Amino acid sequence: MKSKYLIVASALLISAATFAQKDQLKNAEKALKSGDAQGALTQLKDAENLIVNAKDVEQAQYYFIQGNSYLQLADKNIETGKNLSLSAESYKKLIDIENASGKQKYSTQAAASIAQIKGKLINAAIADTQANKSAEGAKKLYDAYQLDKKDTINLYYAASTSVNAQDYDAALPMYEELKKLNYSGKGTSYTALNKVSGSEDGFNTASERDLAVKLGTHEKPKTEAIPSKRGEIYKNLALILVQKGRSEDAKKAIADARKANPEDASLILTEANLYLESKDFDTYKKLVGEALQKEPNNADLVFNLGVISGNSKNNADAEKYYLKAIEINPNYTNAYLNLAALKLEAEKPIIDEMNKLGTSAKDMKRYDVLKAERESVFRGVIPYLKKANELDPKNEDVSKTLLGVYKALEMTAEAKALKATM
Repeated sequence: MKSKYLIVASALLISAATFAQKDQLKNAEKALKSGDAQGALTQLKDAENLIVNAKDVEQAQYYFIQGNSYLQLADKNIETGKNLSLSAESYKKLIDIENASGKQKYSTQAAASIAQIKGKLINAAIADTQANKSAEGAKKLYDAYQLDKKDTINLYYAASTSVNAQDYDAALPMYEELKKLNYSGKGTSYTALNKVSGSEDGFNTASERDLAVKLGTHEKPKTEAIPSKRGEIYKNLALILVQKGRSEDAKKAIADARKANPEDASLILTEANLYLESKDFDTYKKLVGEALQKEPNNADLVFNLGVISGNSKNNADAEKYYLKAIEINPNYTNAYLNLAALKLEAEKPIIDEMNKLGTSAKDMKRYDVLKAERESVFRGVIPYLKKANELDPKNEDVSKTLLGVYKALEMTAEAKALKATM
């Protein structure tokens, strides 16, 4: 008889717990509808221990209310990134429960909310980076990737943004995942100008873009090739590994990348730079030769070879590559800038020697020779600075440098005309 009473008592306890749980879910739903998301979460917290043994439909309802509550807080700009991520986690649990039970009550709404959260995370990440909060932005981009792993570009941007934040510990596993996925980002972009907003909108396909143009909402359609990002990915991966004292791992990462992507010339440049940093100049020169054989008319590749040569103080090779880049692309602004900067390096030793001279007749004679040499250096950079200024008139550093050269050469008319445009 005693055991019979215990069974009845136990049944009463379960029944009471079920009623309490349902009441808490109703109260949470009511609080949420009144705009009290925090109150809803408090009610759900009280039901947390009971929900584990609840029916599938009640578990799904619990996570649906929880997801909506976190989303409401995010919409009120309360710990936006954190609450968006928590909201998405709740919705994913809901979908898993309903998939397992075969009963789809909230999944469609949850999936739509997850897509909305992904967009909000990306927009919040853009706002973070614009506000110089790259670490926070990178976290949101990674969370967006976690919501939709097919959209791999968010992982790439999360890794790049982590590098901008100098958070290399966060960036390393992201780049390693990109390497594992053999991500390139290569493709084609389809854009058209929105007639209402004036912004350039992107489309998934050319047909979608062309339909928008046909409907009259957009104009000026453009189709552009998106270059491979593998070179940049492996370069950053290698540089992080080198910084962490893992040079051999860095070399292996590049070697693996080249085996997987033998036609990607940018990876050769990355490997060359790695050997340059380790002062293995023979291997560096060999790889430079390989890169040029594969893509002799790639202006970016040739320009980067100029940068690498300049960094290694091999100015003759740097000048050769910059001139070659200009030959391939006469409007390559950075090639003109770097060429001018390279030639201006010759001024420093001249100035150093001039400052050491005294006032003797011999020193004064030497001073005149050095002055003529300095003026020759300045005259030599004018064509490159003028072209760079023409191509990028908003670059104040270029115009100021050119103005300084004009003044040093006492080219008053030219200096006055340039200053009028600044």
